[in-house]
Amino acid sequence: MQYRRFGRTELQIPVFSCGGMRYQHSWKDIPQWQIPKKNQENLEATIRRALDVGITHIETARGYGTSEIQLGKILPTLPREQLIVQTKVSPTADPKEFRQTLEQSLRNLRLDYVELLGIHGVNTAGLLEDTLRPGGCLEVAQEFQKQGRIGHIGFSTHAPTWVIVKAIESGQFDYVNLHWYYILQENWPAIEAATRHDMGVFIISPSDKGGHLYSPSQKLVDLCAPLSPIVFNDLFCLSHPQVHTLSIGASRPSDFDEHLKTLPLLDNASEILPPILQQLEQAALEALGSDWLRTWKVGLPTPEETPGNINIPIILWLHNLLEAFEMEEFAKARYNLLGSGGHWFPGKQAEGLDRLNLSPCLQRSPHASQIPDLLAETHQRLAGQAVKRLSNA
Repeated sequence: MQYRRFGRTELQIPVFSCGGMRYQHSWKDIPQWQIPKKNQENLEATIRRALDVGITHIETARGYGTSEIQLGKILPTLPREQLIVQTKVSPTADPKEFRQTLEQSLRNLRLDYVELLGIHGVNTAGLLEDTLRPGGCLEVAQEFQKQGRIGHIGFSTHAPTWVIVKAIESGQFDYVNLHWYYILQENWPAIEAATRHDMGVFIISPSDKGGHLYSPSQKLVDLCAPLSPIVFNDLFCLSHPQVHTLSIGASRPSDFDEHLKTLPLLDNASEILPPILQQLEQAALEALGSDWLRTWKVGLPTPEETPGNINIPIILWLHNLLEAFEMEEFAKARYNLLGSGGHWFPGKQAEGLDRLNLSPCLQRSPHASQIPDLLAETHQRLAGQAVKRLSNA
């Protein structure tokens, strides 16, 4: 394992973290006695495998159902000085509710202290305000910090980049959990801001939200050769020293194995990556054309500015992934979250376009004339049964 300084926390964090959202038994809270023995044994085997390979950072959240309570059966039995434990609690308008939930998290984990607490899902400007306002959730977390029950406070986010940067520039957080990987690089300005503030940078779900890389399209497999898509994406992320750790949402002990193949390649990333990046970029160029690739994002409206609340930037992004890399499984899963993802995945699908006039909201786009047809085509290819976020399933 390799380790990086996690910003001003001064923690030496492994470049891979063990994320706790996929090995738990249930996304809903249930009594511990209802958790099958086989599932608990798998979770404990996954944690022990993580530690065996040097993954000392165990990350979970109150919103991950039984994850915390199941971890609470094994974490107190492990050498505490070897662990970096992180949990996350969502911000609320009522700080008393946040306090109660945070207390519950620590009880579930059966720990007197966690190294890292994340304010979970600071996805909108309003949630950021709830967190930072006097007497708000951040002040509650800081009380726990003064009591010696929390080491460092950060936040996790699916927000637009400007909201993430605003949170970072507040100077109130020690680290950030955010999305950034090969197929979605828009948050780089937020990573740069975090670097300026000497914050830890944790990348959320690069193998799942980064393209369903455990089950990639054959075209993506071919384009990433001689690496697997997982190893390519890991190497791409970790070749940037501003990135400190990548979350592996392991569901079983063997889920770490492919990622570990990245470690011996890190020192030679500058030689290994360029040919693969060229293959990927050439495929996108051939499928989409240079003019579209260079300018497709220009002047696009937000969902709030769009009739029907349609999320035009996300839909066009999924269109690009379909055309360039044939990422149909991933695109369908993400597309069908639109309309049911709340502030975690805002906006709606391109449905009922014949009843909407998009011309005013697209007037700043150089592709205004073709975008409605692209939206309709993408909707036809991807629309299906609505998908709920895992924590809402």
